[in-house]
Amino acid sequence: MKAAWYEKTGDATDVLKVGELADPSPGPNEVLISVKTSGLNPSDVKTRAGARGDLQFSRIVPHSDGAGIIVDVGKSVDSNRIGERVWIWNAAYGRPNGTCAELIALPENQAVAMNETVGFDAGACLGIPASTAYYGIFADGSVRDKTIMITGGSGAVGYYGIQLAKWAGAKVISTVSGKKKAQIVQDAGADLVLNYKEDNITESVLDFTKGAGVDRVLEVEFGGNIQINKEIVKSNGSISAYASVGVMEPSFPFYDYMFRGIKINSFLIYTISENDREAVVKGITKALSEYSFNHMIANSFSLNEVIKAHESVESDTNIGNTIICI
Repeated sequence: MKAAWYEKTGDATDVLKVGELADPSPGPNEVLISVKTSGLNPSDVKTRAGARGDLQFSRIVPHSDGAGIIVDVGKSVDSNRIGERVWIWNAAYGRPNGTCAELIALPENQAVAMNETVGFDAGACLGIPASTAYYGIFADGSVRDKTIMITGGSGAVGYYGIQLAKWAGAKVISTVSGKKKAQIVQDAGADLVLNYKEDNITESVLDFTKGAGVDRVLEVEFGGNIQINKEIVKSNGSISAYASVGVMEPSFPFYDYMFRGIKINSFLIYTISENDREAVVKGITKALSEYSFNHMIANSFSLNEVIKAHESVESDTNIGNTIICI
């Protein structure tokens, strides 16, 4: 099979290779997938660059997200799954072989059936961006008739978060950094869009909610927004935080949060519990069948262009997801 791989960490141009590797075979409880698209996320380029430490394996085929068609099954897997269109999660997490290849064998529960209305390009965005959004939005229960703050709404996670929250019956406030991103977030369905560089976020949120504040926050910059969130989150509300890049080691006003009972749920989508993963998979499947989601694809590359794809994600100029068409 044709695949991309690296055997040491470093710059994309120095370590990424494209060539032929032996075809994998499905083991017990595994499926073999003909990969159509591979989703490239920031975590993938950080791992390749060495920001996640030394390599776990002598050779890594990168990327945890993807979509394709099951072409064979291993022992104990229903043969009726052959021909099934699927999206993939955690393909390269704790495993040497991810989705940036023509074929991948992995446990069958990591290949989730998707219907014909979901394209392979969209399927490559569900494993990390959409799953992170789903877990963060619903980790503390239903959001029907609640008000949700989604920071960074034009990002890959935030964009899905807005749509999931609207599908579930919530009002959505979202923050952005400019007019172009504001339009994207508005088109996604946000009820109030705020520019965090220009607007007074606290005043605007409290005005919109008539002083009540928000029930929940899907937070992309936990450290940078600690002071704002302590003012805008309702008593006994919650914050689901999946990143804090700007302020990686924040000083935390514990008692301000404790006296108001604000819950903090920090998480990494790769490592959520089996029960939570099952809920995420079922929830995304249900949402896709009931709601006409937009899937924001920023760039699409061929397998031969994997270096360009990695460099594109590292440039931090994309608005949306990057995929590789296999």
